[in-house]
Amino acid sequence: MSRRLVSLTLDTLEDLPRRCRRCVYWELDPVSAERACAAGDPGLEKEAWVSQTLLEWGSCGKLAYVDGMPAGFVMYAPPAYVPRSMAFPTSPVSADAALLMTASVVPAFAGGGLGRMLVQGVARDLTKRGIKAIEAFGDAKFGDDAENDPTRACVAPADFFLSVGFKTVRPHPRYPRLRLELRTALSWKSDVEYALEKLLGSMSPETLLRPVRPAPATRAMG
Repeated sequence: MSRRLVSLTLDTLEDLPRRCRRCVYWELDPVSAERACAAGDPGLEKEAWVSQTLLEWGSCGKLAYVDGMPAGFVMYAPPAYVPRSMAFPTSPVSADAALLMTASVVPAFAGGGLGRMLVQGVARDLTKRGIKAIEAFGDAKFGDDAENDPTRACVAPADFFLSVGFKTVRPHPRYPRLRLELRTALSWKSDVEYALEKLLGSMSPETLLRPVRPAPATRAMG
């Protein structure tokens, strides 16, 4: 099972999930985003944003592939490039940080360390540019009422950020702002990840997909 990380470009943009490929939740302010969706082709606005950000600032996303299949992605940029960031109750993003806008791992590949792999790829990239930290707005109630408000899926779960090393810097019942110091991300033990990948690589797809036996039931205490 091979894993690789590549930068988001206008070519790899097409490998984003269809819903995300046409989503401009982060790239435009709320009014402009609504107008773009009403016009019928927000995908063009998405492409224009990626093109401008690549030209003016540089890499603004990473994609993870497992055996050649798109398995997850993350997008990030300075807050000045992300109009939606000012709409959150816990804004603004700190002056020394880039904003991690959204992150997602395909459910079939969840739990394999791809989230951490993506964040570490962002950390390496931003460290080279002299940026000190990554910040993000997490959704502390991710999934609640998502069917009635699909855009809520655009904000990654706060639990995801906490699980990959972020710390809460401004609490909020719904949208806490979280922060990861890049020196922390770069100190993660790469040998552990290498050992995990070797283990996964030695396992057959049948083994990986075999259901886990449920643990024996135990009587509740109390």
